[in-house]
Amino acid sequence: MYRIAMEQLLKWKANARRKPLIIEGARQVGKTWLMKEFGKQAYDSTVYINFDSNSQMAALFAADLDVKRLIFGLELYSGQKIDPDHTLLIFDEVQEVPRALTSLKYFCENAPQYHIICAGSLLGIALHGGTSFPVGKVDFLKLYPLSFKEFLMATGKERYAELLNSGDFSLITSFKQTYIDALKYYYFVGGMPEAVQCFAEDSDFAEVRVIQKRILAAYEQDFSKHAPNEIVPKIRMLWNSIPSQLAKENKKFLYGLVREGGRAKEYETAIMWLIDCGLVHKVSRVNAAGIPLKAYEDLKAFKLFIVDVGLLSCMVGLNSRTILDGNALFVEFKGALTEQYVCQQLKTVEDLGLYYYTNDRGSCEVDFIVDTSSQIIPVEVKAEINLRAKSLKTYCEKYKPEIAVRTSMADFKKEDWLINLPLYAIDYLPKL
Repeated sequence: MYRIAMEQLLKWKANARRKPLIIEGARQVGKTWLMKEFGKQAYDSTVYINFDSNSQMAALFAADLDVKRLIFGLELYSGQKIDPDHTLLIFDEVQEVPRALTSLKYFCENAPQYHIICAGSLLGIALHGGTSFPVGKVDFLKLYPLSFKEFLMATGKERYAELLNSGDFSLITSFKQTYIDALKYYYFVGGMPEAVQCFAEDSDFAEVRVIQKRILAAYEQDFSKHAPNEIVPKIRMLWNSIPSQLAKENKKFLYGLVREGGRAKEYETAIMWLIDCGLVHKVSRVNAAGIPLKAYEDLKAFKLFIVDVGLLSCMVGLNSRTILDGNALFVEFKGALTEQYVCQQLKTVEDLGLYYYTNDRGSCEVDFIVDTSSQIIPVEVKAEINLRAKSLKTYCEKYKPEIAVRTSMADFKKEDWLINLPLYAIDYLPKL
């Protein structure tokens, strides 16, 4: 299975100022597989250490963090020689031994020649949980579920993914039915590696659902196992409210939908916990369009999307028969799957800031506002071919952006103030 993140790992390896690398991402997005595959492809040998329930490693890191002593201990434990130039050291579930996280500072300062890569499914929580964290001494890489382009590659459509990269939209449009069909499958299957692999091998929608339900059950177990007891019910209620939040016409998150009379201060910690786990994306509102957009962020108004469109379609019980019903799938559930899909794809693009816009009266709303750091692009998401974009026009008249994007099932088209970008090509947006 090809992951675009592999290219970032190879760049990290080649960088002379490389620091220990931490891979962040939700449980089951493929962090362990990626680290081991990287070791296989790019190094002579790999030393893989799993810190989960590992008393020997807890004891090794509990004493002083002298790098020579640690390397000697790791060699004894793994039965392998660690060559700083040719061995990849993998620390998995590293949050289980917080002192191992702290040791990265000493590797960075005193032994930068070692290639160390770490991951953990609840690492985000460890990083915010008072662990003595090596600030400025590590590099980060975020790993998400497979993007639509990676899904194409995993399901034997590598050339179609290549064509999307080329931006040759006259040729892309000739093959649009293939892209639309693949997109329908992606809405159902999503990008969790196990679900994609199952679909690629057997095209069995029922089995994909079994896998997705198992992943959702594992997330629910994590709530009760790792979150503080007093917020577990709040996390659960909040998580389960997301589909109904997204089914509304106005997708702004409302605490009252979690529980009648619900207030922000009751649920702020629960939202933070889900963000730290990598399970939700929080997209904040902006009420103006200057650079940087972050300066115009309204912290009280936001939308919440979950980590994966396939998991969302599983949570709402989307039937596989819907996939065969023309383009009904894209409109189903008030276009919420489509907005979820667009958010998920844009999140995989490095260095993009993602927000949404409403004016103070609430009469104009633009689904996403993208900050590429050099320009600000408003993006209107349409689940259908029906393409009225009144809010987008109002926004453009006020802020005069260089380009505005409407993404829908319609073909690519460039008008004087608007680019229509097909949904299946949404990650081409930064190259426009």
